[in-house]
Amino acid sequence: MLKRVAVLSLLGAAAAAAVDIPESRLRMFKPLPAAVENPKNPITPEKVELGRMLYYENRLSRSHKFSCNNCHRLDRYGVDNEPTSEGHRGQRGDRNSPTVYNAAVHFVQFWDGRAADVEEQAKGPVLNPVEMAMPDEKTVIATLKSIPQYVEMFRKAFPQDKDPVNYDNVAKAIGAFERKLMTPSRWDRFLQGDKSALNEAEKAGFLKFVETGCTTCHMGACAGGTMYQKLGVAKPYPGLKDEGRAKVTGRAEDKFFFKVPGLRNVEKTWPYFHDGSVKSLEEAVRLMAEYELGRNLSAADAASIVTWLKTLTGEIPQDYVKPPALPPSTPKTPKPSLTD
Repeated sequence: MLKRVAVLSLLGAAAAAAVDIPESRLRMFKPLPAAVENPKNPITPEKVELGRMLYYENRLSRSHKFSCNNCHRLDRYGVDNEPTSEGHRGQRGDRNSPTVYNAAVHFVQFWDGRAADVEEQAKGPVLNPVEMAMPDEKTVIATLKSIPQYVEMFRKAFPQDKDPVNYDNVAKAIGAFERKLMTPSRWDRFLQGDKSALNEAEKAGFLKFVETGCTTCHMGACAGGTMYQKLGVAKPYPGLKDEGRAKVTGRAEDKFFFKVPGLRNVEKTWPYFHDGSVKSLEEAVRLMAEYELGRNLSAADAASIVTWLKTLTGEIPQDYVKPPALPPSTPKTPKPSLTD
């Protein structure tokens, strides 16, 4: 009798544990590409090599203290894990620094979509007075032209240009580098047909994610980054002051709209939301369900969704992002400024 009960219990547990995900639930997702091409900026090894160096180049900041990598740490899944990032003379921006990994997949850049692609985005922080604070493009180019190794690298990366060391090409080189910053994960293997890539709890978490309505906004290769959405759809989000997309367009109907963030590596890219106000991923899931979908998730349901979200954590391409040896300054290189 005891043996029969034990067998029945095991069979029941196995049946309860088995999770079947209908193909219809997967159609709104797709695996990450190896790279995201831009017809206006074809990826070449020379551009990538130059872009990698410029990404780590702190002489692109007025103080010579900050590079792209300060706010978007490539060894920390592309973030600095700060609510807002420190910039020139200790200033801080008013928005959380989003991850640079997989960002080239997104339909626009920045929380408010003010840049169309990673090339345009790369132009912003260097000249932003709160971030890297270079006074103008002319100073950036004078810095790079003062370093012979950079002059030669620009020549090789942009062989058709008569004067290749220019601000557009700075952005193109950084953009080419970022277009290959991809972090495929077990989720990609699952989407490609390896159904053993996820365990049953992770599959159940995905179904809970879909059933809760999260795919209203989070879909595609990055589980996000495909649209703008209002923060506070179901009910007003408390304490919201940042008007989001409306700051760019000037249109009242865009008030409180932000780009939907991608969820790749989300367990590693805390704190969450445009202002970095939430540290816990479970809490972020619960708040989004409440204010975007009008759903009150239990702790167990939020934890289940997080179990699936962790399958979106990929591997950092260590060889690709290894910090390069930067060329030395010369007497012609503009000096750092720490006071203005």
